[in-house]
Amino acid sequence: MATPHSKVYFGDRIIDAQDATLGVATSAVLYGLSVYTVFPVQIDGETRTAFRLRDHFQRLLESCKIIGIDRFADEWDFDRFLAVTRELIAANAPDREVYVRATVHVDEQIPGTRVRGLHTTVSIFLYDAVPIVPQDGMRLKTSVWRRIPDNAIPSRAKVNGAYVNSVLAKQDAIDSGFDDCIFLDINGHVCELSAANIFLVRGGTLITPDVTSDILDGINRRTILTLAREEGLPVQERVVDLTELYIADEVFVCGTSAGVAPVFQIDGRAVGESPDIGPLSAMLRKRHRDALVGDEVHGWVTVL
Repeated sequence: MATPHSKVYFGDRIIDAQDATLGVATSAVLYGLSVYTVFPVQIDGETRTAFRLRDHFQRLLESCKIIGIDRFADEWDFDRFLAVTRELIAANAPDREVYVRATVHVDEQIPGTRVRGLHTTVSIFLYDAVPIVPQDGMRLKTSVWRRIPDNAIPSRAKVNGAYVNSVLAKQDAIDSGFDDCIFLDINGHVCELSAANIFLVRGGTLITPDVTSDILDGINRRTILTLAREEGLPVQERVVDLTELYIADEVFVCGTSAGVAPVFQIDGRAVGESPDIGPLSAMLRKRHRDALVGDEVHGWVTVL
């Protein structure tokens, strides 16, 4: 992750980034008991817009509800979230696209492995929008590490501590000379990457693992599905076998910090017949980017 911009929101106020600290004995530090979301903000002169901000706030609420962090919903609503985001953007005055990461930390001192009724602190900060995966073609490796099942650690909740699963898998992929990993579930079906959803195209049909396949119900995933259906593409959300990726015409991934990025190789096998981004991947990448910078149809863009 890039360095946070100079001003952050922490402890109910905007302060210098170096002054935002959590105690070493808090649940957030000891147990990874925090949930978060990341959303992009586009900068066009004096105009600043956030993409699907309401959906990102809703995801924070839902992550808290799943984990049992109950005080956040009592203290925050969307209007407050929007106001703080606007204030933070104004305080930093970014001149290019940024990502905004909002985290709800459980910050009581050594309460043991429980969560309800515990105090929380919200942190929000900006950092430069640098994609976490190559944008000109990825090489992926099926991970030896399996995706944590939803009935062990819920995939629908963006829980900080759960990302050790992603760290293990992506580091193994990098050590093996690849860009990222493909997670399989405990039954050997395709889930997602370390921090992005995955799609394949075969015979003109767009296919992606469904939300019961131990995946994050990604906001950008939903965006791609909406845009694909608007273009009249057949769409399937279902269980996906690894070998389907091997014989796909196109494969791409998506996520806030990944953008829409094509995949050119999986486990040493070339994807499709061309070394260039596939036509449907390219079309959906453009539609997605256009939506980020100024969607006026779906109500996805919030002016800051």
